Amino acid sequence: MAVHLRLTRMGRHKRPFYRVVATDSRMPRDGRFLEVIGTYDPLKESDKASFKEDRVLDWLKKGAQPSDTVRSLLRKTGIYKALQDSKAG
Repeated sequence: MAVHLRLTRMGRHKRPFYRVVATDSRMPRDGRFLEVIGTYDPLKESDKASFKEDRVLDWLKKGAQPSDTVRSLLRKTGIYKALQDSKAG
């Protein structure tokens, strides 16, 4: 089973809110998921993304592949750098 970290859309019409989830790559975007590992609110001015850092790092170490958007959010919050540091040292 290939696990991906990606966004699933929540919220109402024209007020999107996203959950960052670990899911099987074969599942639909808003379908069944394994675990909620964070949130992303593009309409907020500050603190747009928040993650459960320990769970994100655990999934990435197990080989989960983040989507392009999730990867950029992880870079902005500094979690991706923490993963790179743990691999190097």
